[in-house]
Amino acid sequence: MQLISRSTLAPFIMGTSLLLTACGGSSSDDNTSGSTAPQWVSGTFANYSSLANQCSAPLTQKLWLRSWSNDTYLWYDEIIDRDPAPYSVAEYFDLLKTNELSDTGSLKDNFHFSMSTEEWNLLNGSGASVGYGMELSLRNASAGVSRQVTVAYNEPNTPASNAGVSRGAIIVSVDGVNVANANDSASIDTLNAGLFPSTNGKQTVFVVRDLNAQTDRSVTLTAATVVSTPVQNTNTIQTANGKVGYLQFNSHIATAEKGLYDAMTTLSNAQVDDLVLDIRYNGGGLLAIASQLAYMVAGDEATANHVFERTSFNDKYPTIDPVTRDALTPMPFIPESLGFNTSLLRSGIALPTLNLKRVFVLTTPGTCSASEALMNALRGIDIEVIQLGDTTCGKPYGFYPTGNCDTTYFTIQFKGVNDKGFGEYSDGFVPSTNPTVDSEVQGCMLDDDLTHALGDSNERLLSAALYYRDNNSCPATATAVARAPVKNTFIDPGFMLQDTRNQNVLLNNRILMPQASEQ
Repeated sequence: MQLISRSTLAPFIMGTSLLLTACGGSSSDDNTSGSTAPQWVSGTFANYSSLANQCSAPLTQKLWLRSWSNDTYLWYDEIIDRDPAPYSVAEYFDLLKTNELSDTGSLKDNFHFSMSTEEWNLLNGSGASVGYGMELSLRNASAGVSRQVTVAYNEPNTPASNAGVSRGAIIVSVDGVNVANANDSASIDTLNAGLFPSTNGKQTVFVVRDLNAQTDRSVTLTAATVVSTPVQNTNTIQTANGKVGYLQFNSHIATAEKGLYDAMTTLSNAQVDDLVLDIRYNGGGLLAIASQLAYMVAGDEATANHVFERTSFNDKYPTIDPVTRDALTPMPFIPESLGFNTSLLRSGIALPTLNLKRVFVLTTPGTCSASEALMNALRGIDIEVIQLGDTTCGKPYGFYPTGNCDTTYFTIQFKGVNDKGFGEYSDGFVPSTNPTVDSEVQGCMLDDDLTHALGDSNERLLSAALYYRDNNSCPATATAVARAPVKNTFIDPGFMLQDTRNQNVLLNNRILMPQASEQ
């Protein structure tokens, strides 16, 4: 096994106490100590550390955001320097980003958001969030175009799974509002409130049509705190040409470390010949988890003396990390557990490996950020990646979650490249039968198949992977035409129906956690 010191791994070890700041006092803008209260002066920026934690002073909170963004935001010179006075803290943060477009005409920054620090700690630490335990796919979302909401998958032991609402079930109505044709604001508000609850105990009456059912049924679901199971459906498929491992991986959250360790141990013990990694709904999360998974796929020999990802920040910081103030060092392929949750898996345990030369990945526009970094890193060390499904979201960027006054902010601070220096996939990785540019990946363009269970060998994407493995070509159901990328979350915020819960936006990202949080 390659030797990586604990000091090398330290920047990638996460703890819930490592947010940059948290509200620890009640200082104010009032000149109670005889000093001059901070004020906005166009083009002049105080050190943001001097403005932190002044939680009873909204203007100072906004000035903290302004200075922090000017110092660490990847495109800081594209932020318009506005007087914060007319805006609330939340409104002002929303303005502290670029409005420039990418080369293809998309907004350069679609990933700017905030959430309460309490919610962030809960979500990242355990995958807990309020809901029913079902992830939804939204199609034909514009009003008057026969909108359809379908269950993509559910979490085990949740209100949805306990009521038998599972993959392929179509949501016909929500609290009496028809999903397909609702087109007024009151109806849309009812749909959003029911589909995406924000409080425990909210009861919602759904009419659903289960997969292959001929009639509808009514079911009442009560929203609860749902703990995500990020790794599911690990199994081995016996084929005429050997064993194929299958793994459904939904999120790079802290609890995934133990799930991936167990899953890859199972597949290693089974001596699988190939792996199908189902990341079609994996919007990202912790880069360290992606690095560990890449190592487990490729093994020690393939990753030795290579890096998972090199990060770069804005031009103020060509050689140091603006958050940790450490010298820029690439993220390695991590060969051991980091102890994200020591009750599940302590740190320092050697990870299992499959030592594969190729991997089949199943993708949709919901495949984003850390999942794309995983694909990119493996390609960077010449592990063949074969992509089945749709174009990924396109996000080679990331951030450090940064807390101030009980709110954690997420703003783009770095971009990443693989061991070969490639990271230009802002319009997503595109499966192609004839790749001509680096962002095109050998594979097959296919629609997601909501008519079969995930892990079913007859499900379209998994079936295509097995077919490609045997024939080195795409099945007849694939299309040769690449579709434009969807530059948003799994539930597209551009549609009338939208998931306003922060966790779906959050996990559509790549996240670094600092070893030392204050400067």
